[in-house]
Amino acid sequence: MANEYPQVMVIGGSDSDGSAGIEADLHSFFMRRVYGTVVMTAVVAGNSYGIHDSFTLPLPFISKQFEVLADDLGVKAVKTGMLADADLINTVADNLEKYDFGKLVVDPVIVTKHGALLLEDAAFETLKNRLIPLAEVITPNFYEAEHIVGRKLKSKDEIEAAAHELQDLGAKNVMLKGQRIGDGQETVDDFVLLEDGKTFWLPAQFFDTDRRNGTGDTVSAVIAAELAKGTNVEESIRIAREFVTNAIGNEIQVGHKYGPINHWANELPKE
Repeated sequence: MANEYPQVMVIGGSDSDGSAGIEADLHSFFMRRVYGTVVMTAVVAGNSYGIHDSFTLPLPFISKQFEVLADDLGVKAVKTGMLADADLINTVADNLEKYDFGKLVVDPVIVTKHGALLLEDAAFETLKNRLIPLAEVITPNFYEAEHIVGRKLKSKDEIEAAAHELQDLGAKNVMLKGQRIGDGQETVDDFVLLEDGKTFWLPAQFFDTDRRNGTGDTVSAVIAAELAKGTNVEESIRIAREFVTNAIGNEIQVGHKYGPINHWANELPKE
């Protein structure tokens, strides 16, 4: 009875303004009625203007968090966020192979939605070789998918081919998030490739707003939450897409510049 309630884990960094990282994940878990646990890898001093300082936690302490959670809780799904370097990614992969925390959702935080590179080459290769093969679902944004496959994606056919290449790296299911262009854009079209070969596009309304911090974190967190409850992968992805569309489309004004999405826009689901 102690671990009857659905429990989910996030592995990532704490964002002090609450808009992204672990905080966005926990907002998402709460709204999907799962209990959120944390393996914290870093802390960030940031606000709506940007990140001003950060600190990565010692690797032995990160491993100890895995150990103590495995000793007590019944985590059924886990998601990763931004992982700073190759040593950290190896530590995370080692612990995910050592302990059973259920299905893994990898949000491969490599490139921002604006195309800025976040990982050094060594860390990128480690992510590709150690973490992606463990993934039940991988959720790259458009630029991350381009970086992983090593080329520009200029058409829907090329996006679909890239999703198959991501699956060939070991990820069972792929949600390749659409490009945000702006300037009259009406929809953002995500592409999904499932383990059984089924494919489909998920179009959603595009909102031209600077209140979108935590979008990628939230998508992967909601997928993980649903998997922990026993929802199948396709439905988990569809729920996550609808959830984040609502959260972007119903703005809240927090901070002066690049603000968070609105998790409250989604009513709590009935038990």
